[in-house]
Amino acid sequence: MPFLGQDWRSPGWRWVKTEDGWKRCEPFSPALEDGNNQLNDLSHTVIITGDDENEEVYNTEDCEFAAKKRKKDHFRNNTDSQCFYREKWIYVHKESTKERHGYCTLGEAFNRLDFSSAIQDIRRFNYVVKLLQLIAKSQLTSLSGAAQKNYFNILDKIVQKVMEDQYNPRLIKDLLQDLSSTLCILIRGVGKSVLVGNINIWICRLETILLWQQQLKNLQMNKQVNNGLTLSDLPLHMLNNILYRFSDGWDIITLGQVTPTLYMLSEDRQLWKKLCQYHFAEKQFCRHLIPSEKGHIDWKLMYFALQKYYPIKEQYGDTLHFCRHCSILFWKDTGHPCTASDPNTCLMPVSPQHFIDLFKF
Repeated sequence: MPFLGQDWRSPGWRWVKTEDGWKRCEPFSPALEDGNNQLNDLSHTVIITGDDENEEVYNTEDCEFAAKKRKKDHFRNNTDSQCFYREKWIYVHKESTKERHGYCTLGEAFNRLDFSSAIQDIRRFNYVVKLLQLIAKSQLTSLSGAAQKNYFNILDKIVQKVMEDQYNPRLIKDLLQDLSSTLCILIRGVGKSVLVGNINIWICRLETILLWQQQLKNLQMNKQVNNGLTLSDLPLHMLNNILYRFSDGWDIITLGQVTPTLYMLSEDRQLWKKLCQYHFAEKQFCRHLIPSEKGHIDWKLMYFALQKYYPIKEQYGDTLHFCRHCSILFWKDTGHPCTASDPNTCLMPVSPQHFIDLFKF
């Protein structure tokens, strides 16, 4: 493993290879040190095996190699002694200095910001999925081998979460559709585009994606049995307030399919007008006016028509933040070691597209 450390004069960090790529770990625990000392002692001995007629004597170099291999296997198996990235932030730099190596990559960001755990947080789930979707559309060929593994490991965990919790399957379906379309184009154009890795690996990944799509297609929602208060028991004004809280038109349509009352509320012209005004500027929807049969503006059709021409506003429960003073990217609730006198004035929310732009070089 190449030298990676905070200071070029320091001895460097200890790194270990995991399923999610290379991760930095803390020094060995005392128990592990004892085991390593025993393995070190073993390297200075001579091992004799076999019968008297066929004796095989290993020299000191062979013993040292065997001891190092045992140490590596022992270290990999002792996951309890490892502590990866206590700090959930990453310093974003684009040039090399004596104190810092190279520049940051998407693969490093996946590890340091711990996206694998972020998808378990309902506030961050949509943010991570949108980020993976943008990478699938434009940045897939720029991922290194380690970043590819991290990407598909996170994607696998997202699919499993949706299958288990049945949370927002439409979002992950859109992601897989974009990813499969991109992979089909890249695989057909091998030689014309730069695709890191063996072509057979990408074909296997495409087959896995198609399998995930089939599983999500066959996903059956569990019917919850609840004898208490249900959504249908709420007053009309409360149901109407719930619909006005939605920022996605498809969510309104889906909720409107639950009961006839919700369908009636979901077809309200004023509701769709507010949605159009929230996502689009007045100049935008004035260019695409769609009158209804009665001569009124059909705001529902307007929303989906405008969605094809203009991007809608993105809304997330939690997003990454960038500190302009420290040049550090982090999740807001985890914080970072800021040296500014007033840290709140230096914070800037980072959208998924802005996140990708930070790592373009």
